[in-house]
Amino acid sequence: MRVGVVGLGAVGARAARQLASTEGVESVLIRDLDDDRAAAVAASLGPVAEVAAGDHETPLPVEVVVLAGESGVHGSLARTYLEAGVSAVSTSDDVDDVRALLRLHPEAIERGRSVVAGAAFAPGLTCLLAAHAGALLDQVDEIHVAHLGTGGPACARQHHRAFRGLAVEWHDRGWRTRPAASGRELCWFPDPIGAADCYRAALADPLLLAPAFPTVGRVTSRLAATRRDRLTGWLPMLRPPHPEGGPGAVRVELRGRREGAVETVVLGAMDRPAVAAGAVAALAAVTAARGELRRLGAGGLAELVEPLPILNELARRGVKAAVFDGAVAA
Repeated sequence: MRVGVVGLGAVGARAARQLASTEGVESVLIRDLDDDRAAAVAASLGPVAEVAAGDHETPLPVEVVVLAGESGVHGSLARTYLEAGVSAVSTSDDVDDVRALLRLHPEAIERGRSVVAGAAFAPGLTCLLAAHAGALLDQVDEIHVAHLGTGGPACARQHHRAFRGLAVEWHDRGWRTRPAASGRELCWFPDPIGAADCYRAALADPLLLAPAFPTVGRVTSRLAATRRDRLTGWLPMLRPPHPEGGPGAVRVELRGRREGAVETVVLGAMDRPAVAAGAVAALAAVTAARGELRRLGAGGLAELVEPLPILNELARRGVKAAVFDGAVAA
């Protein structure tokens, strides 16, 4: 199979590397606004990789493309690829991008293609964990997601913007908005991360999780932050973001019923966000190219894939999930 990667930042470069080492991938066509960076990534991947000429708006001649560039244009890029008969996998966690991608559902169905939204760390890995945890319950009533850490500079800028405006939540089977940077909650992540204060933010996880669980009445998502993060969200970033953030973590808590009893299932994972996001995006693209998605059209990973095989493959590649086995307060 031929797979394309557009955007070679911290996540895109790792997605390309994961694809290059995946059985069945014959070639990886890569493209970036920085020609020197594209050439360097191609050289590091060996003969399986090829730098594709042209601008971002020119579709690559591939079966599926991973869109890993800056946020804000993923919807229009995915539409361009659909028109060329190519399925698209987006790593963007931007709320507007995810909404634009989901609106492509009718067109993707009509063209017999797929658009996978939020195939990264959070959303992405969080969707896989939620789908796996949901299979352990007879009925899912609530889903609560929290995450900590950033991938590359684009991810850091997006998280900075997430504390502006409004957070989107699914509540009583309807959408509502709440002020970002509100709703402080102490969340426990897998060791060695431990506990961190998390707050509402403009995050896309609820948009992708609510449609995947017909019985769920509440879906929330929070982002770990310091007081400075919350206070400076409305300002330009005070200093340039690092090329790649440090360790990150995700936590997914599902509340529901199993055999008539109230149950809570909590899963989490700890890794460098760009590493985990690149692996998730690559496996989503391979799954789409092989025709192994649950259905055509647009959606998140909780709807489109069987979670356990991908979680097992992620674990084989070093991205491992953990189960919280402590007591949960009522």
